[in-house]
Amino acid sequence: MSKKTTSSEHKYFKEQFDDEDVLLVFRKHPIVMRKGLIFSMLAILAGTIPALIKPTYGFFFGGLASGFILGALVMLPWWVRWYFSVYIMTNQRFIQQTRSLLQVNVVDISLEQIQMINYEIKGLEQTVLSFGTIIVQTYVGDLVIREVHHPARVQKNMVHALREMGIHPSQRLGTDDEQRVIEE
Repeated sequence: MSKKTTSSEHKYFKEQFDDEDVLLVFRKHPIVMRKGLIFSMLAILAGTIPALIKPTYGFFFGGLASGFILGALVMLPWWVRWYFSVYIMTNQRFIQQTRSLLQVNVVDISLEQIQMINYEIKGLEQTVLSFGTIIVQTYVGDLVIREVHHPARVQKNMVHALREMGIHPSQRLGTDDEQRVIEE
């Protein structure tokens, strides 16, 4: 879950600066591929249709093999979206990289802009399968990361990394009076 590197080691991602250390790397829960998995299973089931037309071993195993190939092709876009969607916290910034077959989306937030990090687990499915939502509140808006695996642990690691660097979101308010109220 957590990776730490020094600037003399290899880079973990293409856009990493030379003086930047990776503190935390995480991705979404594999549950995000559930729709692809259902369509993939339907493709495998469809591969057995030739055996219903001509019930021989050749048609059954040939159809089943083609069903597996079709299922893998159907599952590929969901797997690519899950595997290449990575969230990286370095000692300088928080980066969300979301890639699919035809799209690349990168959100880059300076750690100094982060005001608060919260997590939320709603419902039976999220509780049982241990996934939820992380909300990173910044000065420019909220970054909502849905379907994160073990959101409480990830949120704790993010807050711990911020505190180790001396960044305390509750201390960045307008006046000293407001700071004392929050600290008390």
